[in-house]
Amino acid sequence: MQVSRRGDVDPFIVMDVMERARAAEAAGRHIIHMEVGQPSTGAPAGALARLAAEMPADPLGYSVALGLPELRARIARHYGEWYGVDLDPGRVIVTAGASGAFLLSFTALFDAGARVGLALPCYPSYRQILKALSLEPVHIRTRLAAGLQPEPEELEGLGLDGLLLASPNNPTGAMLSRERLAELAEAAEARGIALISDEIYHGIGDRPTSALKVTDEVHVINSFSKYFSMTGWRVGWMVVPEAHVRIIERLAQNMFICPSHAAQRLALHAFDFPEELEANAAVYAANRARMVEGLAAMGLGRIAPADGAFYIYADVSAVTGDSLALAEEILAEAGVAVTPGLDFDPEEGHRWLRFSYARSTADIEEGLTRLATFFARRAAA
Repeated sequence: MQVSRRGDVDPFIVMDVMERARAAEAAGRHIIHMEVGQPSTGAPAGALARLAAEMPADPLGYSVALGLPELRARIARHYGEWYGVDLDPGRVIVTAGASGAFLLSFTALFDAGARVGLALPCYPSYRQILKALSLEPVHIRTRLAAGLQPEPEELEGLGLDGLLLASPNNPTGAMLSRERLAELAEAAEARGIALISDEIYHGIGDRPTSALKVTDEVHVINSFSKYFSMTGWRVGWMVVPEAHVRIIERLAQNMFICPSHAAQRLALHAFDFPEELEANAAVYAANRARMVEGLAAMGLGRIAPADGAFYIYADVSAVTGDSLALAEEILAEAGVAVTPGLDFDPEEGHRWLRFSYARSTADIEEGLTRLATFFARRAAA
């Protein structure tokens, strides 16, 4: 049976690393997980208790395609609380995770063959989803001196139909200032470039600016996976211009029917437990400081601006020219799972590693001890 060219996408390397780490654990090894951007905590306990109480009384069948109205209203209120943005709940669409939101956004905005700009390094699934939809990812090389985020003048001459920004960025953690974000939004609008803003790491690290603070001509995508610790529940959201809502609704009806009803109820309740969420964020902040210090002591002090998210993206070119092989060596010898930069940057990622500090502080400390021993032994060999 024939298969499509659209299905010929690259693997998500971090998932391969996770599988190798899982196999090592199944064989009896203790692995420290610094590979995946997943909180070690779960959804707020109070929110889980409320959902558990609701489930026996409600079959939790299909919701409407745009999401539960009360959750859409609560998300809109969230923009007022965090950013001072007065947002119409009618512009909020609840999705099957942020991944579902990207599918909806790309499909609604672009015809086959459209060119969409991505700032390297970036989340690898952007490229693969675009390719699977017969769209063309266009790499925009960023510079450490510019905070590993794109600059407005770099859009010139690329023939872009779309631009995807991420602040904080995965894998770097780098953020865009309000001024830079406004300049990029203006540059995109002047060139007829559709703008998408990935804001799924908001709440972790320094307080960021939402693209909705500088423009309404944008698709903003967010998720309950990171700050709200709900990765496996697969519920996200998007905010789109009013004229795009019905387009997205029709696509969502046919692609997904609706997001998980139970996950939506849990997401609604999660907003009511900010103390637990902020306590988690404080752990990430402490882990970030400890990891920056620990990696620098190992000679890995050249890192991307770790403003937010829960990653350190470190230059390992002084150690290796093959980050994939180094990651495999670290897992085999030190029992620490890390992600090679090739996942995020097919051009220069061979000299970078990403370290996640989303786990407990005790895990981060143990991982840093193992890494220090590994690199000292390697240097002495």
